[in-house]
Amino acid sequence: MKIAMIGLGKMGANMATRLLRGGHQVVAYDLNEAAIQAAETAGALGAHTLDEVAEKLPTPRVAWVMVPSGAPTEATINALADRFAPGDTIIDGGNSNYKDSVRRAAALKARGLHFVDVGTSGGVWGLAEGYSMMVGGDEQAVEGVRPILETLAPAAAKGWGRVGPAGAGHFVKMIHNGIEYGLMQAYAEGFEIMKAKKQFDLSLSQIAEIWRTGSVVRSWLLDLTANALAEDENLTDVKAWVPDSGEGRWTVFEAVDLNVAAPVITLALQRRLRSREEAPFADKLLAALRNQFGGHAVKKVS
Repeated sequence: MKIAMIGLGKMGANMATRLLRGGHQVVAYDLNEAAIQAAETAGALGAHTLDEVAEKLPTPRVAWVMVPSGAPTEATINALADRFAPGDTIIDGGNSNYKDSVRRAAALKARGLHFVDVGTSGGVWGLAEGYSMMVGGDEQAVEGVRPILETLAPAAAKGWGRVGPAGAGHFVKMIHNGIEYGLMQAYAEGFEIMKAKKQFDLSLSQIAEIWRTGSVVRSWLLDLTANALAEDENLTDVKAWVPDSGEGRWTVFEAVDLNVAAPVITLALQRRLRSREEAPFADKLLAALRNQFGGHAVKKVS
């Protein structure tokens, strides 16, 4: 099957490579010329404009969009739609807000185009191990791209599935990422408590390795924790500054809208926000209040 990969960042490039290895033909496009050349070296057919993408794809065309969510995805999908014909399919494999995917699906359907939203997980390991994919879209549209999904997945019948209509794929991926926030935070807090227990001189990397086998808390995230601690148990060169992709926020907003309590995911998100503050004003105010009502000492900025 021939497919265009639009966006050749790390994940997009890896997905293109996995498709090529699976026997598919790939038309590769990116704003970065060097990324196109790298894809050509791997066996892809390079395209330097979206017009060229459309020309090099057989009908019905299939394009997989793998660019940053928001305006870049919106602009790319709209540009492809202007160049595609009824019966063609556009797949959004990025971290788009599911509400945008519902809207885009309706707009493309009105033009006779198919839209499939694929919540994709796997990171840099997906090339070797395959990607977990949560797929949303019309059943016919999803079936039309089944060979692509089966190749990208860990196995043809494992690690992927159509979870519902358009928007459902990105919705489920959003919740997936919210859960990920909570799991990561729990590991981080547990290991910090152990690090603080100086009495036992615990080896965090050793403990992570012990837990990887047989433990009820074993997971791929624990495997990655063990990898990081094996490299440097004190994480000397890592700054305690944790970004968020936005999907954790969307999960919390959705929980509020649906009147569903989600304290762990919410607190994990808040902890990420807190990590980016060098000197939180709230903590300064707490110190000042203790001084105001109790005369407690306040540490001054040197």
